[in-house]
Amino acid sequence: MEARNEHAGYLSDKRAKSSADMDFTVGSIPVHLIKFSIPLFAGNLLQTLYNTVDSIWVGKFLGPEALAAVSVSFPIIFVLLSFIMGLTMATTVLVGQYKGAGNMVMVKKTVNSSFVFLGILSIVMSIVGIILHRPILQLMNTPPELIEPASGYMNIFFSGLIFTFAYNAVSAVLRGFGDSKTPLLFLFYATVINIILDPIFIFGYGVLPKMGVNGAALATVLSQAVSFYLAVRHLNKTNHVLSFRFSELKYDKDIVKKIIKIGMPAGIQQTVVALSGTAVMAVVNSFGPMVVAAWGAVSKIDSFSFMPAMSIGLAVSSLSAQNIGAQKYDRVREVMKWGSLMSIMISGLATLAVLIFPEKLLLLFTSDPVLISEGKSILRIIGVAYVPFGLLWVANGILRGAGNTFVPMVISVLSLWGLRVPLAYYLSNFTPLQSKGIWVAIAFSMIMSAFMSLAYYYSGYWKKGLAEVNLRKWAGEDL
Repeated sequence: MEARNEHAGYLSDKRAKSSADMDFTVGSIPVHLIKFSIPLFAGNLLQTLYNTVDSIWVGKFLGPEALAAVSVSFPIIFVLLSFIMGLTMATTVLVGQYKGAGNMVMVKKTVNSSFVFLGILSIVMSIVGIILHRPILQLMNTPPELIEPASGYMNIFFSGLIFTFAYNAVSAVLRGFGDSKTPLLFLFYATVINIILDPIFIFGYGVLPKMGVNGAALATVLSQAVSFYLAVRHLNKTNHVLSFRFSELKYDKDIVKKIIKIGMPAGIQQTVVALSGTAVMAVVNSFGPMVVAAWGAVSKIDSFSFMPAMSIGLAVSSLSAQNIGAQKYDRVREVMKWGSLMSIMISGLATLAVLIFPEKLLLLFTSDPVLISEGKSILRIIGVAYVPFGLLWVANGILRGAGNTFVPMVISVLSLWGLRVPLAYYLSNFTPLQSKGIWVAIAFSMIMSAFMSLAYYYSGYWKKGLAEVNLRKWAGEDL
């Protein structure tokens, strides 16, 4: 491969190879998938813990009003974070494709351009968030007594948004390079730091005043800032090709165009998912506190059931990106095959667990018999969609690895806003199903979304998008 040989010297000269970096263009694909997805899975678990730490401290010690202020802020923050994750996905894809092609010059240009672009975008979004969050809270019919504490929390969060962007950008770059262990390490640092700083800033310590809800936001921002600093220090210390130095940051408009072209649909897709969840939650709320509580417990079980399949899907993205960049299309087929098999096995076990032992799982969250009865009904309906949902992540992983994020975005819009939200409202309000109609709508939309993504993958139309990588023209291989 000319592209690989041309830049091989750059690779050996510019960096000491990290043991965490993985070349997915050679070796066993199932082994790569397992090795790469395990840290991703562990990272998802840590992220779940990280996101609940503030709520635990605030809810346990500051009371329900403080917890409500954090909770009412979360939908706005979640939509924004979803958009960030979609944009950084483009960086993972481009880094993976150029690494697979052996083009380290383009890897470095992509990294630098990503940092500059995301840095500027984070500043713009920080300003927008600080200006608009209060009107948005009012549009959400937030109780007046929660406006001030929620506004204080969000002002601090948006002020430190650049660190959220920076940490996610570094993690995205490393994943594209085949390293899922290092992002896990620094997510662990951020989680530990957040756990330590939360009580210090919330309740005050020494000369530090008691900050309440604002202290929880400050602890989150500082933990991300410290984690980002440690990540940059690690890359610079190891003389990694992905090292971060302000003097080397350059803006390449062609690469930024690619980042926007790939990342914008992915960002919109993630945002659509977040907004649809808010819409469905509004329908759930209309059935009273017991249904809301049951759905809350089931959502926690769902999140853990989905994590392995989601981690495999993210691993599939990185593996397919490198092999597409290397023009190893047979291996892309193998990635799809093994990713699907692993996802079916893991999601199948989750389905069996929620169908056979729903009560035992729900007892982890509640002992109320009415709530457990409602939760069992939800699990037995949604559980049948776990396997299709897992396959959806694998198919979308291949498409993302190819840089094709537009069609998955369209499929998400159709399945969520064309099916899930209107069906949930209709079936729950105009049929005898009542609240069960919501769960039927969710399961049906998951199955149809998987069907559409798999149909698009096997149609082969997505291969045309690979020309955008400009690594090499298609040789006509049938993926």
